[in-house]
Amino acid sequence: MQVVVTGIGLISALGNLETTWKQLLSGQSGIFPHQPFGELLTKPLALIQDIPSHPTELLENAIADALIMANLTPPLLDCGVVIGSSRGYQGKLEQLASGFYSPLGIEDINQFVDYLPFNIALNVAKRIGSLGIILSPMAACSTGIWAIAQGFELIQTEQCQRVLVGAVEAPITPLILAGFEQMGALATTGCYPFDRNREGFVLGEGAAILILESEALALQRSAQIYGKILGFGLTADACYGNKPDMLGKSAIAAIKTCLKNSHLSSDKIDYIHTHGTATILNDQHEVNLIQQLFPEGVSVSSTKGATGHTLGASGALGVAFCLMALNYQLLPPCVGLKTSEFDLDFVTSVRSDLIKNTLCFSFGFGGQNAIIAITKT
Repeated sequence: MQVVVTGIGLISALGNLETTWKQLLSGQSGIFPHQPFGELLTKPLALIQDIPSHPTELLENAIADALIMANLTPPLLDCGVVIGSSRGYQGKLEQLASGFYSPLGIEDINQFVDYLPFNIALNVAKRIGSLGIILSPMAACSTGIWAIAQGFELIQTEQCQRVLVGAVEAPITPLILAGFEQMGALATTGCYPFDRNREGFVLGEGAAILILESEALALQRSAQIYGKILGFGLTADACYGNKPDMLGKSAIAAIKTCLKNSHLSSDKIDYIHTHGTATILNDQHEVNLIQQLFPEGVSVSSTKGATGHTLGASGALGVAFCLMALNYQLLPPCVGLKTSEFDLDFVTSVRSDLIKNTLCFSFGFGGQNAIIAITKT
């Protein structure tokens, strides 16, 4: 059974889907210096507003736009829901936890239950009036592609005809910032994927939602189709907690599995949206994979220099950008890349090209590898 995309909703530091896409094509970045917490130093961040966002407000905007694009109106009783987040409501949980050390304490310990990670997907199901299957994957920075892959499988196995999928991240919290700072992973001036002077990643807020439907259902209701999900590959290195296995055995398996399941050969890929975090090891790791598995000349870029690293939502944003590239036949530039360290065909300014098949890569802490293939219908 063919699985197609009939709606896309997105919010990032650059705006909604339309605004983000226009800004991205013009090489703009939503990354600026911020100091949202007085106890921490100023850092470059990709904030949507001047203060950190709440996941619910990000999802509300993305879901509303996706439903409008898909010409759907709630309640959607039989619609499956697969929404992931690597951090969930961590900002709220940190606020509640701080109450334990306050003289006033906290009003109700049961509030913690309301902010456990699974509530992200549960609240989305309530928002659209769904009584269908609800899943809430967490796979570090690979979460977004995991969510789309699980929705894809629900339709292929005929458990659902329509699934709302995607991911959200609001990771600007004191603990997350302090943790990544201690790891030495955060950039000090900006995000420069694949650049010889790259410093590390910049945290960003964002959400991306897709409406997946069986092709039969989409055609039956004369819905506009924006792309087709062909297949995916999901593996784990089982090697290191905070860096990739540079030999790439498991990541290579994920890419080959995706290509096999999608009935594609590597020379049929026109564009790769990389994970591209601008850390020393991740960028080198991805370049090794691309040079080993794909023919010379495949177009490559990362969009994190524009949106920041939205952690678990980053793969969902990447898939949305692949869909926009397919529909507009334009490749988004690798914002922040000035002097490349690597010999690949990086898109450094918006490029008009014939694009049929794209891949989106996600690699997460814990060795999570997620690859998904999207094509133009």
